Amino acid sequence: MENSQTPENGKTAAIISYLTLIGWIIAFVLHSGNKTRLGAYHLRQTLGLMVLIVSVMILGYILNMIPTLGWMIGSALNIGLLVLWLTGLISAINGKEKPLPIVGLMFQKWFVGFAV
Repeated sequence: MENSQTPENGKTAAIISYLTLIGWIIAFVLHSGNKTRLGAYHLRQTLGLMVLIVSVMILGYILNMIPTLGWMIGSALNIGLLVLWLTGLISAINGKEKPLPIVGLMFQKWFVGFAV
């Protein structure tokens, strides 16, 4: 993996990875052509975030069976996902390897061999 000193290396792939599943795939292809530490870091963060989003969606279907409480919990989880996504996107825009709150370090461990 290239360990270049310029902050722009990998920044494009890092930012694009946060823009939907198609954006993540495009970022993965870009990263494959120019492997950078920043790009790999954010690809792993986004992959973990996508897994978390799917998990929350499944949980949301179950929670919707509980009248008001289920809706409130589901809404809180969705707001939390939005905050995680914005945090990651801002970190990528700034060219920093800052983990997502609470779950980011786990994502780096889980996907350690991915996108290197």
